[in-house]
Amino acid sequence: MGGAAAVLSRTGSLALLAATAIAVLYASGAEHLWELRLRLDVLVVGFLVLPLSLALVWLALPLAREPRRHPLALPGLAGVGAVLLGVTGLEGPFQVAKLAAFALVGLVLVWLFERLWWITLVAALIPWVDIWSVSAGPTKHVIEDRPGIIERVAVGFPFPGEASIIYLGPPDVIFFALFLAAAQRFGLRIGWTWLAMTGLLGATLAAVVLGAVSGLPALPAVCFGFLLPNVDLLYRDLRDTWRTHRAERAAG
Repeated sequence: MGGAAAVLSRTGSLALLAATAIAVLYASGAEHLWELRLRLDVLVVGFLVLPLSLALVWLALPLAREPRRHPLALPGLAGVGAVLLGVTGLEGPFQVAKLAAFALVGLVLVWLFERLWWITLVAALIPWVDIWSVSAGPTKHVIEDRPGIIERVAVGFPFPGEASIIYLGPPDVIFFALFLAAAQRFGLRIGWTWLAMTGLLGATLAAVVLGAVSGLPALPAVCFGFLLPNVDLLYRDLRDTWRTHRAERAAG
């Protein structure tokens, strides 16, 4: 934890702790709040609770800024903490701990990508894999035949005043954090990237609830939320990479 404190500023640490506390309080007490109409549920969870929770990822971004100072044990510690909270039945902290563990994995993984175009390629390909998985692949099987796995592994966002919960899978959170960290590392538009990914995830959640479907792929929202606000910068990088490659081949 000392390494994390060294990377985060005092203000950043306090903001992260405050946002975490609010997220835990909501997740722990949502069932006891006023029950709302379905459309209000969607607005509250999709465009208030979800952004607040995903703001934790933005506030934790400094942890991905300097990999040598980054406490690599943090994802593992968060994962262990999540497991212990799940065993003890503390559902609110359990959900936030899972979010933290998956997000920290994404913040670490960004340093495996040495070139921006690698991230661009991943963001362009993953949506189609996720669409297949949810519509006809392993995710569809898990949702329909083993929903208990989703409840224990995925990150839940409870609705106010009722026991209903909607979930984001581990890959959704991991890639959200990965792409946001990539925006920071490669000088892209961090704020617009966070806003686009969060907004499209909120819209996906609304489509699931209002459409009364068992699940929709969330990774397209994350990937397109990364690609769209940065399309000109990503294109410029791809163009420059291609020109450099051609020049090197011609020189060789």
